[in-house]
Amino acid sequence: MRIVLFRTGTSLTFHIKLPSHSCFFKVNNIQISLRLVQAFLGFSYCRLIKLLDTLLCAFFRQANILSHQLYTQSNFRRCENRPSNTMASNGTSKGPPTPSSANGEQNKFFEDFGVWKEAPILTGSTKFTPLPDVKNIMITGGAGFIACWLVRHLTLTYPDAYNIVSFDKLDYCASLNNTRALNDKRNFSFYHGDITNPSEVVDCLERHNIDTIFHFAAQSHVDLSFGNSYAFTHTNVYGTHVLLESAKKVGIKKFIHISTDEVYGEVKDDDDDLLETSILAPTNPYAASKAAAEMLVHSYQKSFKLPVIIVRSNNVYGPHQYPEKIIPKFSCLLQRGQPVVLHGDGTPTRRYLFAGDAADAFDTILHKGTMGQIYNVGSYDEISNLTLCSKLLTYLDIPHSTQAELHKWVKHTQDRPFNDHRYAVDGTKLRQLGWDQKTSFEDGMAITVDWYKRFGERWWGDITKVLTPFPTVTGSEVVGDDHAVEELKEDIVVDADDNTVLGKKRKLNGVSSGLEQTVEV
Repeated sequence: MRIVLFRTGTSLTFHIKLPSHSCFFKVNNIQISLRLVQAFLGFSYCRLIKLLDTLLCAFFRQANILSHQLYTQSNFRRCENRPSNTMASNGTSKGPPTPSSANGEQNKFFEDFGVWKEAPILTGSTKFTPLPDVKNIMITGGAGFIACWLVRHLTLTYPDAYNIVSFDKLDYCASLNNTRALNDKRNFSFYHGDITNPSEVVDCLERHNIDTIFHFAAQSHVDLSFGNSYAFTHTNVYGTHVLLESAKKVGIKKFIHISTDEVYGEVKDDDDDLLETSILAPTNPYAASKAAAEMLVHSYQKSFKLPVIIVRSNNVYGPHQYPEKIIPKFSCLLQRGQPVVLHGDGTPTRRYLFAGDAADAFDTILHKGTMGQIYNVGSYDEISNLTLCSKLLTYLDIPHSTQAELHKWVKHTQDRPFNDHRYAVDGTKLRQLGWDQKTSFEDGMAITVDWYKRFGERWWGDITKVLTPFPTVTGSEVVGDDHAVEELKEDIVVDADDNTVLGKKRKLNGVSSGLEQTVEV
């Protein structure tokens, strides 16, 4: 039997899980319930609070249960007289995780099957002299991919300098496994909250006495933005607005906003890499929402003197990335013995940065960046989607030396409504602060593929639906695509070295749809 306790507002929920079934028992008013226990035992109210906290902290450490709280924060402050940034003795947040979703089912994100105990704890490599004016750092989207790397890095690198609060609503692409290894660290806590909920944001900021915000939380899957753009506007624009207004209210000292290189729009092959001063020209709903969020950040800097920094990064890859993105998705598919499906001809290129190097970049910006500035995080490694597939096949020892073998494993279908051919940013400004890319694409891919071999099928539970060519998301659930893939007809040859077209075209149902690259193998 397993008993889990959750607090939501003034309600306390007991989740009792047996091998055959589970049930919930809810107490609607914690204070009334505690008063009854107090009267029965003859304890003072504050003594009862302290006793319950001591007993439950020990219980939760033994049971490895995520979070608990039997009292409101006001009672905690009045009885214990501790500062507002006090953390639970097991390192978890005093913030209120909710045990059930809208339909009453248990929230899957709080299940712990222990897979994280087998995984290496991955961080960046930088370490700076701690900043005297930074003590409590809130990282939004902290259970997501890129942010979790910074959460782990800052928590473990600066254990006596910074308290790290991971703030996350636990959307479909997040996982508490990404930070469970930190649950016993006294300078780490988790707050289950939504950036579009002003009361939750302000509560977290005030409760933990936050002075610095790293804002990562966002809807980020470009393909989904074409079909559900409202959700991207709500989270990425309105959510950022909520954070900015809340930061202004409490007097945040540093607000570091994580954007994307996609706000610049497409960069032609013969164009120079773009500087931070380049015009923003986003071409898809996701990129447009991030550009709009940047405008809000800039306006709060100008209007209210909010101390902000904007960071625009290339594509980041590595362990802990939800397998909706190309590298983890294709890695998991190939390990299942299934072919990958490229949208379009495969010639678009992207620059990839290993997540450990990205964490170092954010750490560098925190300690050496200048308020009011924008920093590009640029990689040296630019690669086409089709060449990426070839490299994955090589890492997994899958034969693909002939066109027939390659076609067995790499399929093509219709492209996005619009797909930028390439992005390219100039990262000189950040490199002048001392940061540089340390992990080659080959080394980073080897680490990533090995991690997904070992943990990719267990980290998020069943990932079958997200591995389909055109998955969608309803609420917080991934919906698989069961439609047959309309495959492009092979009809061209392209030079693999420079993507120069050597002849012919690909067609989808008889309609020209672009060019295919022939990969050197």
